[in-house]
Amino acid sequence: MKKLNLLLILITVLLTAPFEAISCTSVIITGKATKDGRPLMWKNTDTQNMNHRLIYSAFRGYPLIGVVRSDAIDETKASIWVGTNSHGFSIMNTMSYNISEEISGSNNGALMRRALEVCRSVEEFRHFLDTLARPMKVSANYGVIDATGGAAFFETHSNGYYMLDVNNPSVAPNGYLVYTNFSYNGIYEKGQGYIRYQTASDIFARGAPAKEFSVQWILNNLSRSFYHSLMGVDFKNADVLKLFTTGYVPDSDFIPRKSTANTCVIQGVKPGEDPSLTTFWAVLGYPPTSVAIPAWVKMGDDIPYLLRKRDGSYNSRMCDMALVLKERVFSVERGNGEKYLNIKTLYNSNGTGYMQILAPIEENIFEKSAKEMEIWRRDGVDEKKMRTLGKDICDYIDKNFIK
Repeated sequence: MKKLNLLLILITVLLTAPFEAISCTSVIITGKATKDGRPLMWKNTDTQNMNHRLIYSAFRGYPLIGVVRSDAIDETKASIWVGTNSHGFSIMNTMSYNISEEISGSNNGALMRRALEVCRSVEEFRHFLDTLARPMKVSANYGVIDATGGAAFFETHSNGYYMLDVNNPSVAPNGYLVYTNFSYNGIYEKGQGYIRYQTASDIFARGAPAKEFSVQWILNNLSRSFYHSLMGVDFKNADVLKLFTTGYVPDSDFIPRKSTANTCVIQGVKPGEDPSLTTFWAVLGYPPTSVAIPAWVKMGDDIPYLLRKRDGSYNSRMCDMALVLKERVFSVERGNGEKYLNIKTLYNSNGTGYMQILAPIEENIFEKSAKEMEIWRRDGVDEKKMRTLGKDICDYIDKNFIK
């Protein structure tokens, strides 16, 4: 009874916590810490705009692919929120709410778009920041990796930045750095996302000793986690679920939340490998009700059709499909209902939750992709087969996704 009362008190605290409008969780993991020796870059995006799509652009500078908001009609100018280019240079960001006294993120996405167009490496990105006119009108933790093994976060404000090299053992002793919505060099009393930061840190610490880190590991253990570090509770635990007989639990400070619009993992290459094999894994929509689809810059305009804008709409079909299921998870709309999710629609003892049904579909996608990628690494990239793989994966999802 004492344990139950404590849990209920903590839930009350969660429900009265302030809403974080633009809040993301991210990590860079260097190749020395991953399962296959290739670097990984992950961003879980929380925002007020739920509809996003993937675009290809070769409008100016280096060809690139990246996530844009669906209300971005002109793809030649759209801000990029996570992306990679033809040289294997990749970038993402989390909003920082403590990097300076004056918080201004109006250029956060535009800066990433331009960086993808002109940068090939971490060092070139550093030079790029040095050349920008001040004030830059940004407040962001920019994460970047390149095809030579470079990996760094740049805690950036309107008038400068702090660079943290993830390859430096004194900075990242375990080969990775986690970021949410504060900067290590920012104002101590300010910032947001401290509970999510601890949650992500706890989970990554479990996978570090055995080098378990892979794209799938991140998606399954972070992007679809319902562990809450402050409470010390995993809401997918059978004993915990028994306490919530209706399935409804408070939606606060999890990594995936109602405000989560997508999660993306970019898998880089080992030094010496073809940079065009840098793989963009996109999970558009609410991650627990969506599946990962791979994309490569080499695909050009023929990126997987479920990720790009659909006929008659600027939304992606994958995002729309995931959001239909999400509405069933957040089914209570009146009063404070929006603050609750039905965890049993996602995960339950009968194995009928959306995450449980979609898991083998995503596993099949990874298996199909791994076979082809192994051939491309050995024999060179086959652009035709790359495009065919993207279409086949989309057709497979169309046929098997939850209706």
